[in-house]
Order: sequence, then C-alpha cells, then structure tokens
Amino acid sequence: MREEAQVDQIRFCATSATRDAQNRDDFLIPVAQILGITPEVISGEEEAKLSFLGATQSLSKSDGPFLVIDIGGGSTEFVFGSDHVDAARSVNIGCVRMSERHFKNDPPTQSEIEGARVDIRNAIALAAEVVPIKSAKTLVAVAGTATTVAAAALSLAEYDSDLIHLAKISAVDTRRVSDWLLTLTRQERADLGYMHSGRVDVIAAGSLVLAEIMEATGITSFVASENDILDGMVWSMLNA
Repeated sequence: MREEAQVDQIRFCATSATRDAQNRDDFLIPVAQILGITPEVISGEEEAKLSFLGATQSLSKSDGPFLVIDIGGGSTEFVFGSDHVDAARSVNIGCVRMSERHFKNDPPTQSEIEGARVDIRNAIALAAEVVPIKSAKTLVAVAGTATTVAAAALSLAEYDSDLIHLAKISAVDTRRVSDWLLTLTRQERADLGYMHSGRVDVIAAGSLVLAEIMEATGITSFVASENDILDGMVWSMLNA
C-alpha cells in the first residue's frame, strides 16, 4: 500500500493513553511487527504543538494570537502563539478521564458534576501557570468535543463538516449546550443525529471541560476547527 501510494514519509504518533500506560510495549511492539513502523510516543507538549500547527494553518494571522484547545480522551492541550508556539501545556482533563473519574450515574448527579468542575478548574489553573490563557485574541477548539458542541449549538439535524468547520460558537451557547448535555441519559445522547457513537459516553464531560475553559479565559466565543493534530503531523513532515 505504501509503495502504491508513493508515500515518502510516515509519522505515527501515540498520545495520552500510551504515555500513561505502564504496559505500552504490549501495544507498540505488535504494531511495529504488523505495520513495520513503531509509533512515536510523543510528550504532551509535542502533542500540543502539533494540534496548534494543524488548527491555525487555515486561519488569518491577523486573528492571532491564538489559544488552541485540544480536548482529547486523556488530556487537554493548551497552546498559545501567533506564527509559532510561544507556550504550551498538557493537563489530564480529557473527556474520557473526566467521565471515568467522576460520572458514575446516568445522567450524572449534581455532586458528580461539581466534583468534575473542581478537578477541571484546578487543571486549568495549572495550565495557566505556563500558558497566558487570557491573552489570546482567538480561541480555537479542535477535536470531537468541540465539533460536537458546535453541532449542538448550531441545532444541526446531522453532522455537517462544512457547517461546523470554522463556525464561531459563543461562550453563552457553549455553556447552554454543556448544561443540557449533562441532563441527558446515554440513550438521549445517542439519539442525537450529529452524535458519533464513540462520543456518546464522554461528550457531557468533554462539554463541561470546554465550557469551563471558556469561562476561565473570558473569551466570548470559540472557533470550531476540523483541523487538528493529524493535520499538524502532516505539516510537521512537510516543514521538516
């Protein structure tokens, strides 16, 4: 397949889950044996930089400085910069981690939500020690949590990349959508036409992370971007 596609370079990155796993070799070795390439276990900071690179390529530099937020499964990356990354930090408040750590009921109870909120705010404060989260002109949010929140805020009947990519979603609508998602049962979330099946169990926690970040930054809206770490990986090879 590589020869047929005339591929010159391959970059295979593993992120939060592999970074954290004590038995990561149980994943890395079979992948290398089957595919012939060993995944590169990147740091949280490298993950953040790649997300920034992917997210900002299609944006006007006049909209900077940017704060790029990448809410993943295990971690959330905060990246600040204009033409390049000036500051970055990865903190452990991904949507899967928050769901598993805090949400035991369906839908979550108010005490579970408050516990998650405290956890998220503490992590945001940790990120803010390094990243000037209140100094950005434009907040760009990438990955599935942000695009799903955007779909909900836009009242879409189904997922539409053309309408979601670069849509501007207000902080008020972000909080409204998050509060609403936190009241839904798993089945009610699954029934939403724009909801990806793999996001059903974690979107409520992810939306809470996004809403809390927006409140902490004071930025009045975010730009939803379909371009993320995968695009950044490609750009990193083109500019190597």
